[in-house]
Amino acid sequence: MSRLDSMLRRFTAQRDGLNWAAEKVAQLPGDALDMGLGNGRTYDHMREIMPDRRIWVMDRILQCHHSCVPPEQDFLQGEAEESLAKLAGLGVEVALSHYDFGFGVKEKDVAEAARFSPLIAKVMVKGGIIVSGQPLVEFKALQGPAHIAPDRYYFYQA
Repeated sequence: MSRLDSMLRRFTAQRDGLNWAAEKVAQLPGDALDMGLGNGRTYDHMREIMPDRRIWVMDRILQCHHSCVPPEQDFLQGEAEESLAKLAGLGVEVALSHYDFGFGVKEKDVAEAARFSPLIAKVMVKGGIIVSGQPLVEFKALQGPAHIAPDRYYFYQA
């Protein structure tokens, strides 16, 4: 598979997984969380499919497309540990999270995701869903949309 085809497959899985998860949590209370703003594409999509939820966003640096800049009060800039601790300290409850941190080195990315899992768990509402590009721990694994390969994107319930 070409790198272009692989990227398209990842973006499609991400979009379809977020759409699926947003439907699953529609009746749950809570905010949404985008971990890893990057260019802002995912955040922009989350705004579209969950217009009535507050969407918290975190990243080390704000460098997204100008049309995807989150409101200042919803953006947590810095390291993930501090940002997740801040959310937990504020009593934020999250119904849907998207996890997209990574270095691009699988072993490092998997280890980091495992390390962040307990911190993510502290802000999730019971029954909330995490859509993740990396495998997480401490959550119940879910079967996401049937057309998404199990190793392409991961789905979990808090």
